[in-house]
Amino acid sequence: MAEPFQFATASDQSSRELVNDCLRQLGDVRGKFRLGFLYASDSLCNDLEDVVGRLKQETGIQDWVGTVGVGLCSTGCEYYDQAALVIMLADLEARDFSIIGGKSPNEEQLLEQVTSYCKEELPHVGIIHGDPSNPATPSLIEKISEAVPNAYLVGGLTSSNFQNHQIARDVVNGSISGIFFSPQVSTVVGHTQGCTPLDMQHVITKADRNLLIELDHRPALDVFREDIGEVLAKDLHKIAGYIFAGLPIEYSDTGDYLVRNIIGIDEQEKIIAVGDYLYEGSKFMVCRRDGNSAREDMLRMLGTMKSRMQDSPRGGVYYTCLGRGRYQFGENSEELKMIQDTLGDFPLVGFFANGEIFHNRLYGYTGVLTLFT
Repeated sequence: MAEPFQFATASDQSSRELVNDCLRQLGDVRGKFRLGFLYASDSLCNDLEDVVGRLKQETGIQDWVGTVGVGLCSTGCEYYDQAALVIMLADLEARDFSIIGGKSPNEEQLLEQVTSYCKEELPHVGIIHGDPSNPATPSLIEKISEAVPNAYLVGGLTSSNFQNHQIARDVVNGSISGIFFSPQVSTVVGHTQGCTPLDMQHVITKADRNLLIELDHRPALDVFREDIGEVLAKDLHKIAGYIFAGLPIEYSDTGDYLVRNIIGIDEQEKIIAVGDYLYEGSKFMVCRRDGNSAREDMLRMLGTMKSRMQDSPRGGVYYTCLGRGRYQFGENSEELKMIQDTLGDFPLVGFFANGEIFHNRLYGYTGVLTLFT
């Protein structure tokens, strides 16, 4: 059984004290590790370059990846509304990973970084962080997956009340950054939904960009009202934050689907505006944000992942939606404790994201767990 990765976390201190605290926990790591994962509270944006610089200097590790987040994840703990750092060090061979992104790479340079590393036909797992303020981010995720069809992308979009800083050796922003692993790095990946379908699937029979006009050759809003039930149908203001659009993924053998916000309703024209492009002939579902269903699906994911491992994970990275955590599972770090209770104590880092990336697609209201085995 391989040794677990090294792990440290600190909170509710100045940036300098946070780094000092983490360094004390890590101990003497010079020459023992080549890669560091770093997730920092968004309140540390102005200090992030100093934080990364000190970690490089004190640990000797030059390759760091990560991002800032409104909330952070660690083993059995969630950090909100306070300055915090979570760090994980991995003792991987230099040939077994490649960091992508940089100070200001254009799209062509970014794709070249990916394709030059992912040359083999074997699968490469990529953990990526995207800038939610860049409208090209979703299409860039698609272009990366098209350029390297043997890659399996996971990750999340940065969440921040300040700058959307990411870490790719240095502090960067504005695009996509992250890391790709060679097939020699063993991983197990899982995905859990936070919204559950209410009823049957419908066919989109008329749409215009993101406007849903007809379902099953009927006015979209008429079908929508039937699905959500009489109580909600009488007052559509009550659906905010509770009812969502579900877009089933074609050819998925697991019944997977994308959850998108309902951003407007025209009751007179009976049209629904959805937070994504819609295509005639595609399927559509109405989904409900449900804490009990989210917990059940979380346990399903964790049970499946546990059955795929012989030993405890060496480490893990978890990306979960800003709308999950304390808002869906409860206070006291209940979501992260579920991972700990099922899989045991192991180094885990991550953050609460503005969107989650799983198997090359951008999701919402989900959790994505990557375990190193």
